[in-house]
Amino acid sequence: MNIILVSKDLGKVKTINLSGAQAAMIAGLMLLLMGVVSAGLQKFILSTAVTQNEESLVLGPQDQTQREQEPKHDSYVRENLNAMAIKLGQMQAQLLRLDSLGERLAKLSGIKAQEFSFDQAPGWGGAVSVLPTQDLSLPELGKQVDELARRVDDRFDKLGVLESIMMQDRLSKKMLPSVSPVESGWYSSKFGWRIDPFTGKKAFHEGLDFNADTGTGILAAAGGIVVYSGLHPEYGNMIEIDHGNDLVSRYAHASKRGVKVGEVVLRGQKIGEVGSTGRSTGSHLHFEIRHRGVPQNPARFLQARN
Repeated sequence: MNIILVSKDLGKVKTINLSGAQAAMIAGLMLLLMGVVSAGLQKFILSTAVTQNEESLVLGPQDQTQREQEPKHDSYVRENLNAMAIKLGQMQAQLLRLDSLGERLAKLSGIKAQEFSFDQAPGWGGAVSVLPTQDLSLPELGKQVDELARRVDDRFDKLGVLESIMMQDRLSKKMLPSVSPVESGWYSSKFGWRIDPFTGKKAFHEGLDFNADTGTGILAAAGGIVVYSGLHPEYGNMIEIDHGNDLVSRYAHASKRGVKVGEVVLRGQKIGEVGSTGRSTGSHLHFEIRHRGVPQNPARFLQARN
């Protein structure tokens, strides 16, 4: 094999004679050099493609799809968290109402305040379970919140009914004439049969006589409406109060009357003063309780005071 070299510096042509083995060696070196260059180009192209499209070549089709769905998942999580935040806000408002309702029920039932602390969370505790713990998923947490909200609403409704019943019972008791009609005094004559001080004969006494000084305040045994306030030939200055449920209380022999017919009076309110008017032997208060016009023993009502 002949290789001809031409150079302007030499001014002549130079010929190099190569044997077949030498020519084959040079050809092999050329092929090896071309292979190395080709491999380098391929590596450069591959690295460039990976840099430009890393997610598609490295993550794969499944991971790429998951990556595309992440914004939708994040939006779903945010929407659910916002919904649960609103629900928790509503539950907090309901719990405040339940605390207030619980305090009212405790007072109505007579429970001591220290037995129920509505402003403090109850104590929780216990040993660590041997069973493995589990994280709540977002749907499970949402179900727990919804169930708790439903139970809070149910308890509030039931406690509201209970409060109404207890309030009605308390009001009914307040309408019973169970407060002593005088601040101080003692029974000078009880309810039932006795010897009449004017005739000396056995007669039925329809009330209680409270021995008290003239001018001692007369108190309403319960709230109600004044249905009589006037001068009676036997009872003297007399006041009658209707308490509802066909119950009427009567206050007789007063020296002064402080209320008029139709006036609404409260339990324990002063309505007059003790005296000795009408058919009376001395200063005292004659007190009666009548149910549908029939005299009842006032002592039974006074013993049931609340």
